[in-house]
Amino acid sequence: MAKSPNAFRSISEAAEEVGAPQHVLRFWETKFAFVTPVKRAGGRRFYRPQDVVVLKAIRRLLHDEGLTIRGVQRLHKDQGLARLAAYGDPDAAFSMDAEPGAGVERTGSEPSATSSDRSDRLRAVLADLEQARARLDAVLTA
Repeated sequence: MAKSPNAFRSISEAAEEVGAPQHVLRFWETKFAFVTPVKRAGGRRFYRPQDVVVLKAIRRLLHDEGLTIRGVQRLHKDQGLARLAAYGDPDAAFSMDAEPGAGVERTGSEPSATSSDRSDRLRAVLADLEQARARLDAVLTA
């Protein structure tokens, strides 16, 4: 009998679903503060559905996209957990304030930013890149 989609997963079930060994999931807990399974008596770990989505995102970013651990940490810092989770399941959106055991809510779309917001953000990124290039050119010509 299969588990409900909202059921907690043991570390072995989570590892199988994510496609990474159990020891890797434990290692990721030490590197990513936002990976926090529920721990029961004896230290047994149980992963909520949203934990599994986050782990899938981490796996995809590290193994398929080629990011480093530091890169994933920075992505989390810059974009937040819900955006990071979208790499694991593009249709998933959830709140970290959800009750333990709450299911992953599916919205089918992400919040849209206005085009002027996006343009402003792109201009700021471009300015940062131009400044970095100027500093790099100064170092290389010295």
